[in-house]
Amino acid sequence: MSSKSNSLALAVLCGVPLLMVLGNSMLIPILPKMKTVLHVSQFQISLMITMFSVPAGLIIPLAGFLSDRFVRKGVVAVSLIIYGLGGIVAGLAALWLQEKAYNFILLGRIIQGIGAAGTAPIAMALVSDLFTGKARGKALGLIEASNGMGKVLSPILGSLLALITWYAVFFFFPLLCLPLALAVWFLIKEKAEKKQVQSVKEYFSALGKIGKKKGKFLLVNFFAGSTALFILFGVLFYLSDLLEKRYKIEGVLKGALLAIPLLGMCTTSYFTGIFIKKKFKLMKILIAGGLCLVAGSTFAASFLQNTTLLIIVLVVTGIGTGLVLPCLNTLITSSISIEERGMVTALYGSVRFLGVAIGPPIFGLLMEKSTFYMFAFTAFLSLCACLLIFFLIKQQDLPANLPENEQKQS
Repeated sequence: MSSKSNSLALAVLCGVPLLMVLGNSMLIPILPKMKTVLHVSQFQISLMITMFSVPAGLIIPLAGFLSDRFVRKGVVAVSLIIYGLGGIVAGLAALWLQEKAYNFILLGRIIQGIGAAGTAPIAMALVSDLFTGKARGKALGLIEASNGMGKVLSPILGSLLALITWYAVFFFFPLLCLPLALAVWFLIKEKAEKKQVQSVKEYFSALGKIGKKKGKFLLVNFFAGSTALFILFGVLFYLSDLLEKRYKIEGVLKGALLAIPLLGMCTTSYFTGIFIKKKFKLMKILIAGGLCLVAGSTFAASFLQNTTLLIIVLVVTGIGTGLVLPCLNTLITSSISIEERGMVTALYGSVRFLGVAIGPPIFGLLMEKSTFYMFAFTAFLSLCACLLIFFLIKQQDLPANLPENEQKQS
């Protein structure tokens, strides 16, 4: 691909994780209104988030398998269309059925979750196929930054759409999904030599070999990624609750304040991706260092009563996360051959989804016990991930060179 084609493909693919992350985060500001209109319990309204995340986490490995056997951009494009259809189902149910729409909105959310499974994780694998050498780290950093930017924009965007009507957010998805699906299909030129179709038995046999050879390496990195996102979304859940209960801050202003730590993560992800290139030793150091920042900042937060200082400290948590995620993306994708990359990145995506999904409920339980213990636990968890990266990832585990089928392109 030419440099211009590469830039265009990357711009299109950066839209995929940005759109995916809107699926949950954009709903958060409208959940109280939904609860009132639909006359449901707090648990029932929480299922609007759960029934998106759980199907996505379960289907992601299947999407990865399909992307390794067929055209990756086809999996992404079809998934985006399914994602949009789920929004139409939920939106029309809310429009036509009003207070009786709960079950049909939940069905729409399940459909959206199934569609989301084939979006960002497969886009990450596709970026790794299209870019090699130093360009890969920068490209994956941009993908992570766009994911972070989606998190930054979503609370504000959801609050703004709610000014029209509470269910306007559901119709927003198909308006974005269809043009993005067309752009993925027509503007991205996938490498023809990539596909060597294996039988299902051969495919999983190859994955088994990867597990034996790189199992420890992948598990440690998966744990680090899920821990970073578990903590990030957990502390944001805590901050959201604090702003609303202590200061009665709601709507767009609350969304803007929640976006501050996420902006720190997004900016750091972008510059980390530019900086790391093919420096795999440095990536290990940055992952460990980022996790140390997360541990230190969350532990410091346990002693803070001033909310302004708390937000500043949580920006450091976002910066630490921004150091960790682009490096993990590059290490994981660079260590796996192109034939199995879709499945491995999909498994990584499932783990990331799990971290995001369990962060708020676990933090909610810990908040009822003690804020100090909540932050101390997260600091301990992050420190454990840091030590695992530092001591269990050896020099020989790091990808010394690009895979053989990429050497000529670098």
